[in-house]
Amino acid sequence: MFTFLPALFLLFAAPSADTLDQQIKKIVDVFSIVRGEAADPVEADKAFYEGAIPGMLKKLDPHSVFFDPQQFEQLQQMERSERKGFGSVVSLLPGRVIVLQTLPNTPSARSGISPGDEILGINGIRLDRLQVEQLVQLLTESRQQKVELMVRRPGNARLMQFTLTPETVDSPSVDRAFLLRPGIAFVRVASFDIATGKQLQDAIEKLGGSQLKGLVLDLRNNPGGVMSAALDTATLFLQPKQRILTIRGRAKKDDEANVKDSATPYTFPVAVVINGKSASASEIVAGALQDHDRASIIGEPSFGKGLVQSVYPLSHNTGLALTTAFYYTPSGRSIQHRLTGALDEATKEISETKQSNFHSDSGRVLNGGSGGIQPDQVVYPRGVTPLGAVLETSGAFPTFATEWLKGHSGIGASFEVSNEMLDQFQLELSQNNIRPSIGDWSKESEWIRSRLKQEILNQAVGVEKGDEVEMQTDPQVKAAVAAISAR
Repeated sequence: MFTFLPALFLLFAAPSADTLDQQIKKIVDVFSIVRGEAADPVEADKAFYEGAIPGMLKKLDPHSVFFDPQQFEQLQQMERSERKGFGSVVSLLPGRVIVLQTLPNTPSARSGISPGDEILGINGIRLDRLQVEQLVQLLTESRQQKVELMVRRPGNARLMQFTLTPETVDSPSVDRAFLLRPGIAFVRVASFDIATGKQLQDAIEKLGGSQLKGLVLDLRNNPGGVMSAALDTATLFLQPKQRILTIRGRAKKDDEANVKDSATPYTFPVAVVINGKSASASEIVAGALQDHDRASIIGEPSFGKGLVQSVYPLSHNTGLALTTAFYYTPSGRSIQHRLTGALDEATKEISETKQSNFHSDSGRVLNGGSGGIQPDQVVYPRGVTPLGAVLETSGAFPTFATEWLKGHSGIGASFEVSNEMLDQFQLELSQNNIRPSIGDWSKESEWIRSRLKQEILNQAVGVEKGDEVEMQTDPQVKAAVAAISAR
């Protein structure tokens, strides 16, 4: 339909001695002809917002993007730590979405949706045919508009229909904070927003402040966010005047960000947990703490996004995020992995820098320099066994928890799974044609007990308590605790 777009791409990409005015006139001329003569009607917004402008930016790098009015508003909401949604926490399985919790005074809670309810359809789209990635996309899109939900409640043969309108809900970036053991705190930072530094400090203070014996800072799956929040976070742990990062770019003078002279950092041991989805601001924090020997970095290599993204508001409530420079850790390591496109040569030179050139403050050789933060100790998450895969994909844990809670009330945070409950779960599995061997059951029994406890607490108390159970057995978190104890 939009056969003019390749021509526009060429106009943007091709070098020319013509003035900017002449180049813009070419674009206008092409669009004028297409709008008047094309076989199908052409919408100006679609042509430029979804075609010409993204096509131009694509030639630069994968991260420079144009925001249409709706996308730019979402970006601004993220910077304000605001999210639109319905206030429900769900468990995603292939073809299944099960409600674990509804937050007070949110659309989900007011509508009467309850923990254990299964969402079967959204706006007439059946969920049983969708994979997890497709479910995530559908749920993300549905949070922007009124939706019709088809819901099945356990023990009720009649399907229920709900109409929900999304609202702005509080979405703190520091979403989990608790003690793993006496004196050892766990704090998860899900993103870096304007208030992240203060939220993190408040969480630490509630758990013991400077009297803590150690902190596990979980940055897994944290895509980054506001750079100033990364600086605020690093300042909580680094000494006054220590460097946090260096910025270098073609149109920017080299710049440094250092800890303020007035900083009063925490001094207890820290372990930072990262993985392949830890990016940008997460990598700035992890890299700075690693370079200054302030924290042990545990987990998997990070994503490798060390680009400075400058956001420029444009006319008609649109915006542009443009790559303008690169981030470097205090030792000089580049966080950015090699890119294709216009930034290929710059990132190629970075990626070819010898790793041995980088050292921590104590003289320790640092891995990396070619993109991402390399952990001091590589630890992988728990592997998925055949039995574990069957139990998770079948939804056995949340389904059993929902049914079991119908006959049991007053469940609190101290709840433990009894041997009788474990036997009951095994019996129900058998009735659903899931019959593991004695060896497999014995090998997985402690993990099964932990997963049952987690799902019971998810629905009876809240997902925060369920997460506490999960973190107690998480291999990466356990390695982080061991690293703290060894410091």
